[in-house]
Amino acid sequence: MLNNDVKVGRLRRKPLRTVGTITLAVSVCIIVVWLTVVGGSNEPASNLATFVARRGPLTISVLESGTIQSREQIILRNEVEGRTSVVSIVPDGGSVKAGDLLVELDASTLKDAVIDQDIQVQRAEAAYVSAQENLAVVENQAVSDVNLAELTLEFAIQDLDQYKEGQFPNEETAAKNEITLAREELTRAEETLNWSKTLYERKYISHTELQADELAVTRGKNKLQLAENNLELLQNFTYHRNMAQLESDFRQAEMALERTKRKARADVIQAKADLKAKDLEYQRHQDKLKKIADQLEKTKIYAPQDGMVVYATTSGRRSPFDRREPLDIGVEVFERQDLIRLPTAASMKAEVDIHETSLQKVQVGLPAVITVDALPGKEFLGRVGVIAPLPDARSMWMNPDLKIYPTDIYLQDNDSALRTGMSCKAEIIVEQYEDVVHVPVQAVLRVGGKPTVFVVDGKTFEQREVEIGLDNNRMVCIVSGLREGEVVLMTPPLESGAVEPAYAAAGAETSDSRDTSNVMRQRINESLEEADGARMETPSIFPDDSADRQPRRPRTSAGPGGGGEERDPDQGRGGRGGFPGMSQEEREKMRQRFEKMSPEERQKEIEKMRQRFQNLSPEERQRMQERSQGGAPAPGARAREQGSERNQ
Repeated sequence: MLNNDVKVGRLRRKPLRTVGTITLAVSVCIIVVWLTVVGGSNEPASNLATFVARRGPLTISVLESGTIQSREQIILRNEVEGRTSVVSIVPDGGSVKAGDLLVELDASTLKDAVIDQDIQVQRAEAAYVSAQENLAVVENQAVSDVNLAELTLEFAIQDLDQYKEGQFPNEETAAKNEITLAREELTRAEETLNWSKTLYERKYISHTELQADELAVTRGKNKLQLAENNLELLQNFTYHRNMAQLESDFRQAEMALERTKRKARADVIQAKADLKAKDLEYQRHQDKLKKIADQLEKTKIYAPQDGMVVYATTSGRRSPFDRREPLDIGVEVFERQDLIRLPTAASMKAEVDIHETSLQKVQVGLPAVITVDALPGKEFLGRVGVIAPLPDARSMWMNPDLKIYPTDIYLQDNDSALRTGMSCKAEIIVEQYEDVVHVPVQAVLRVGGKPTVFVVDGKTFEQREVEIGLDNNRMVCIVSGLREGEVVLMTPPLESGAVEPAYAAAGAETSDSRDTSNVMRQRINESLEEADGARMETPSIFPDDSADRQPRRPRTSAGPGGGGEERDPDQGRGGRGGFPGMSQEEREKMRQRFEKMSPEERQKEIEKMRQRFQNLSPEERQRMQERSQGGAPAPGARAREQGSERNQ
């Protein structure tokens, strides 16, 4: 039993030993590979890739793909609102005459809309006429109501004056006359009674007759009292009541007249507003009918002149994300979409997109060599005509980090074989050197903010500062510091390669020995000389482009051992540091901070730095550039000083 347990324990330990052995072997391999890779920088120079500095022609250019288009053309667009489909269309590439029908769009919906809108117009017209008549009725009624109110007021005034000046004096006079008559009758009755009393005493009349005379006196007194009471009632009550009533009638009539006038004005204004609204409604329906009729007419697009039909969806600058179908019967199109292009002249142009990193090199007026894929062996000379001031919005929408600027290159050579829509490549010539020293861009590093190469000396190498000019993304021009025939390392030491690499302009993919005929090279040189004169007059969109705007130097060698060129190396991005005015330690901190940022934060930081640099004066920019190079003068100034010394 004990032996079995020992055997089992040994069997269990064997897999653990195997795993440990494998782990140890893997660790040894990793250490060997690490020492091989890391220690490779310490190998003898004879085991490293090298390059012999050459002297010869070097072309600095920017190569972009594009499309051939007519320089002047008429673009026919779909002007029908919304979306509609194609009913008929002329063939692509066909020849047409002025007035020919090019495209017919579906108009069935618009035809129904015309009928419906015509009904609306008729109804609006009837409502407008009714509003006109209603306004006339309201105005007439308003005049009638105002006249009646004015007449009522006038009658109230007359009634007041009539009572005050006529009726009341008459009633007062009548009351006074009644009093006078009653008093006279009472006096006669009293005299009669006195006489009757005398006669009664003498027994000439009876007692009944005496009582009758006494009654007549009493009646006369009562009548006189009644007449006096009537006069007092008239003066103290009836007069005041009637005057108050008549004055109230006058005021009521006056206010009624004001109300009538206001109501009449309000009714007229309301009727006019209703008429105006009906008029506007009628005009709106008429305009809408005209618009629909105009849209119906625009469903048929006619040729404005003779020419060749080119579909817009099969030619021109299109985004790779553009999924529109080629024009054909049944294809749906939207408003403002380009449908057909009609060239109006024989001159052509190349439409290309320049990346933002190449804008410091490219400017209006630079020559360009255009090669067309469909015409192999042919080259066409052109000139940069237009560079868009803002990047293409479509490419930015698809990819916010991609900023390309649409550029038109005008061809100076016309050929009947050129067709709109052909694919082409445009090589924009930035500079063309006849005899300069050049090395690959990967052989140049920035050590301490200065361009540096590692020159092989036997089995060792030495670190040497050089002055560089423009590069074409493959070869960089050496202004000074390196001679023809000297050997440089293609893979500098890793401890030196940890610093900022040489800055190569993006978008330049040309060869350093492009096969170009002498006639073409002469024409390119002439175009470059013409572009030099316009360089100082053309505003730049870059804040740090002041150095790029210096006149070019002669394109010939400056003498043996000098590196081959007397031009200002600050021209182009190969000769400028990435962060002016910063030490190596500050750049390293900046690099580490940038690595921790997101792409959006990096873009914002770059924009802040660019804005900060724009606010600096030219003197401050120069001091920053000198400070970034260790207090030495700018490379362009150093090259100019050396050139003046050699001339002396």
